[in-house]
Order: sequence, then C-alpha cells, then structure tokens
Amino acid sequence: MPDSPGHPKSTNVRFAAMRGVLSGVSRLSPGAAARLAMVLFRRPPRHRRSDLPLSVFDSGQRVDLVLDGGRLAVWRWGAGPTILLVHGWGSRGARLGDFVAPLTRAGFSVLAFDAPGHGASAGRLSSLPQFIAAIRAIGERLGPLHAVVAHSMGGAATTLAMARRLEVRRAVFLAPAADPAGYSERFASVFGLTDEVISRMKRGLERRFGTPWKDFDVLAAAATLSAPLLVIHDSDDRDVPLTDGASIAAAWPGAQLVTTNGLGHRRIVHDPAVVERAVAFLTEAQAATRLSGRA
Repeated sequence: MPDSPGHPKSTNVRFAAMRGVLSGVSRLSPGAAARLAMVLFRRPPRHRRSDLPLSVFDSGQRVDLVLDGGRLAVWRWGAGPTILLVHGWGSRGARLGDFVAPLTRAGFSVLAFDAPGHGASAGRLSSLPQFIAAIRAIGERLGPLHAVVAHSMGGAATTLAMARRLEVRRAVFLAPAADPAGYSERFASVFGLTDEVISRMKRGLERRFGTPWKDFDVLAAAATLSAPLLVIHDSDDRDVPLTDGASIAAAWPGAQLVTTNGLGHRRIVHDPAVVERAVAFLTEAQAATRLSGRA
C-alpha cells in the first residue's frame, strides 16, 4: 500500500521485469524465490518529494535515535504534551508536516520521524515490525506520548504498538490500513507467486523478526484498546479503502469515524478541514486534562 508510487512508466517497466524474474526463479527454486520475495516485500517505493511540506522540517530540532544499530531520523518542535506523527509505507515524516504548526500553536510538542528504510533514516528495507519498533522506541526514549496522529500503515503500526503496551492517551488515524498482514496475499497475486513461495516467505519473515504472522492482526489489537480514537477516511481512497478505516473504528471501543469525499489517500493529510478536525479532537483532550487538574 505505497503512499507515493514512482513514475508510472518506469515503475511499470521495473515491475514487469521483476515479475518475470520471480516467475522464472519460482519454477527453478521456490526457496530462492522466497528469499527474493522477502527482499521485495520489505522494499518501500521511492517517494515523490514535490508534494511533501519539507520546509517545515528546517525549523525542527533533529533528535536522531539509534535503532537496531541504524539511525532513526527524528524531528521535534514546540513544547508541551508530546504528539507523535506517524507516516505510512513508502512515505516519510514530512507527509504529515501540515500538522506541525497547528499542533505547536495549540500548545503541544510535536515529534515526527522517517521509519527505518524511509527518508533520512538508515537502510533501504523496512517492515511493519520495524515501524512498530520505531514507534515504541520514540515513546520510550522521547515520551511520554500524549497522542499519535498516523496515516495509512502508520495507523496499523500504532494500533499494534499500543497493544504492546505503548501508552498513548488519544489517537487520530487518517486512512488507516486494517489488514497489513493480508498485504502478503495481494503481493503474491501481483507477482504471481505460488502458495509454496509465499508460505516460505512468511516463515522467513517470522524467523527474521521473531513474531508469528498472526500477531499482526490489527482488528484484534484494536478491540483491546480504550484510548479515544478519531478515524478520518475518504470514500474515494483507492489505496486503502474506506472499509479499512470503518473496520478499525468498529473494532476499537468508543472510536469515532468521520468520512470525507474527494480527498483520496494522500490529500486527506493536507486538507485544512481535516487538520482542523484532528487538532480540535486532540485539543479537546488537553483542555479536559487541564480542567481535571491532571498533569
């Protein structure tokens, strides 16, 4: 579920070539095909820089972390309760840059990061487990986290991180993915992989990250959480369908679902009305905290 596909013509040529290679290798050696598939499955697409609000990052303080021996690029703005911005697959922290100024004006400290294998962070490969590990590392080392604003696969990763005891008081998900583990089936279909190859790939990834595939069930994790959640999803989203956001909202006790129209998967994070609605939801929680006298 890439947030930023490359140039269509060059991407199609590369895809056709790789599909042909995988198909040929699959017939000769399912094990070799599975190893190649593991690399492709973990390789995020290159993002377009032209539609990202990168200039806001010039004013942020770099507070990079070391995660699994590599650099995790992190930026910080403002002072106050901390809100973490989490981008999706194939994107980077700047995708959510339009939230920085409104949140800092509202009295929050804001953190954003490029996930492993994305943007300014180390590596070229990534994965859902690495997204989760990055979110948890930031919460543990730079938190506590008052709230999270997450887009696309970032919503799935945040849900799973919270189910693994990451404390977050409130969350906003924009076009969240409900079944990232199921992406392996779509991946297999696109590349024409056999059941044997995809099964070997899954087992290899389970060994690599020490986590069974079944533990990435986002809806099961959502059902265990109680922090207030606002889900905003567009009816015209062609990358992650509205049914994903609706499923997460239905599974998460007390969650709110707001549906927009005509914004698709990427413009939703830049839309002023969406940003305003999200900030209001987070500010409402902060006002309640002040009124109650809690820190």
